[in-house]
Amino acid sequence: MATSKPIISAGFSYETLEETLDIKPKGAQLHIGIPKETSFNENRVTLTPEAVGVLVSNGHKVVVEYKAGDGANYQDKEYSDAGAKIAYTKKEVFECDMIIKSAPVSEVELEFLKPNQIIISPIHLAVMKAEILQKMMEKRITALSFENLKDDSGHNPIVRSMSEIAGSAVMLIAGQYLSNANNGKGVLLGGISGIPPTKVIIIGAGIVGEYAARTALAMGASVKMFDNNIYRLKRVQNNIGVRMWTSVIEPKILAKQLKTCDVAVGALSSTGGRTPIVVTDEMVAAMRPGSVIVDVSIDRGGCFETSELTSHEHPIFLKYGVVHYCVPNIPSGFARTASQAISNVLMPLLLEIAQEGGLENLLWHKINIRNGIYLFKGALTNFHLSQRFDLKYTDLNLLIASKR
Repeated sequence: MATSKPIISAGFSYETLEETLDIKPKGAQLHIGIPKETSFNENRVTLTPEAVGVLVSNGHKVVVEYKAGDGANYQDKEYSDAGAKIAYTKKEVFECDMIIKSAPVSEVELEFLKPNQIIISPIHLAVMKAEILQKMMEKRITALSFENLKDDSGHNPIVRSMSEIAGSAVMLIAGQYLSNANNGKGVLLGGISGIPPTKVIIIGAGIVGEYAARTALAMGASVKMFDNNIYRLKRVQNNIGVRMWTSVIEPKILAKQLKTCDVAVGALSSTGGRTPIVVTDEMVAAMRPGSVIVDVSIDRGGCFETSELTSHEHPIFLKYGVVHYCVPNIPSGFARTASQAISNVLMPLLLEIAQEGGLENLLWHKINIRNGIYLFKGALTNFHLSQRFDLKYTDLNLLIASKR
């Protein structure tokens, strides 16, 4: 049997096959819970009513615990008007698939956690307990931390905003304790014509140091900044646009400057572990009575040897006649601004998670968000935590790749 030849017609044309692209899954509907924080001195709330309104109008459900926004002066009515459901028990809030908190998970909240939940909150390495971590691992929780969350530019947006608030607030706080109202020595921070300006020493040229310097200069004070990182000192000068007095941390120079200053700010940061102590007991003893120390790095132990933890209720103590302000979590004293800053980062992130069809899909596409994950479906993916508590560490990249 002869094989028939293929017929080729003049009207016949070849077409290229369309390229098949990675099709985005249909967006997910999020079920978000915001519990009321019971942690000491925590007044912030993670989403403002405006942000809740945006999420609800995008088809997501938000459950807010009764009086969750009180610390930041957001009323329940504002949340319910924005479309959130007000829950009167913690249990009801923790029924949600995703929990967003402005303080770390507490022992009380552990019993409410349900398996495979997603939690977005800070970690606070200093007070983290192994039992809390292990319990979260047992419940196969996926957890994202504020501190390590990175944006597209590789910065940590929430930490940066909190540092900006703390830096700007430092000078307002120092101004209060220099005035007569709080039994200070009656000095106006900054100064006026014909009177030498107030002298401010800032130790640490990170974001906190930069914003403290910016505020102090704007008030008319004279600023001297210390840091061992020359690049940081250069960066602060470039960002502020003023040639400031700067120095590496050299004990003799530092001691000499502290002797005559009115305000000393401790703004040293540490990548892991405790902040180094750079100001000794003797240096503080030699300072003028009535001068003010604000130790912002008290969260990580403090960089003044005389520093001791204080609270928003009792913020100061006197040692050698020097006023010490050592409140950790300064942004919580400006809770509304801090809540707006956190909300500005989290609301777009949540919309992105929904758009990608869930957090797991977003992690596949966005590598920078992986930095913030310290638990992924119960596996510990943060190296510092695994070393500290001697728990098994798993590489997140491998976990995500194996799920594909």
